[in-house]
Amino acid sequence: MSLNPPLRDWAGRRVWIVGASSGIGRAVAEALHARGATVLVSARQAGALQAFADAAPGRYALPLDVTDRAAVERAAANAFAGGPLDLVLFCAGHYRPQRATAIDTDELLRHQRVNVEGALHWVGACVPHLLAQGSGHLSLVGSVAGYRGLPQALAYGPTKAALAHLADGLFLDLRPRGIGVSLISPGFVATPLTAQNTFRMPALITPEQAADAILRGWARGAFEIHFPRRFTVWLRALRCLPDRWYFALVHRATGL
Repeated sequence: MSLNPPLRDWAGRRVWIVGASSGIGRAVAEALHARGATVLVSARQAGALQAFADAAPGRYALPLDVTDRAAVERAAANAFAGGPLDLVLFCAGHYRPQRATAIDTDELLRHQRVNVEGALHWVGACVPHLLAQGSGHLSLVGSVAGYRGLPQALAYGPTKAALAHLADGLFLDLRPRGIGVSLISPGFVATPLTAQNTFRMPALITPEQAADAILRGWARGAFEIHFPRRFTVWLRALRCLPDRWYFALVHRATGL
């Protein structure tokens, strides 16, 4: 049974994607526009957004820094002013590999400001509009790095765990009001962020493959959309292991 109303026919729908200048967000924007949606895109990179918007009708750029609460509220007001939004997607994110043996507090806080506070600014700005229109779907991009602690993810992982918890609470409160909520948990996707990794990334996929998996998840009415499943099903299972087994397995698998 679907947990959300399935989203299959995108023709004539309006969507707003935050974090769409590159990577997964940009690929989802391209895929939805190709299926007939009107797409509003936001990110800090105004030039990349405008290039996307100028490429075809039905695309609009709303440059935005998610760490600026007032700017997020203004952008949300502008996005909803054009009519009801069928989907709002938060894909903005910051990532730098970090381990506890080389703490960088500035980076820890930067992850929190973008990945968590930015998401909270966006949720706080969008939810009242969604409740007022009585429909729509809110989706957050988390990560399998939020399942349990992993090497190199000291700064990033906790922020994605926070988004998973946030998505749970949003679903419980909003689904009875007719608003869908989903959590997207990618594995490794070839983006400018993951290009920083110096280790081999198992089951690495392209942003286009990620976008296809996301659209299929929305079409199923899923709550959590995780991919690629040949990788993520194992990480989901690892959450159930006793701590002693989990830590030993991660040390053995990563050599860290």
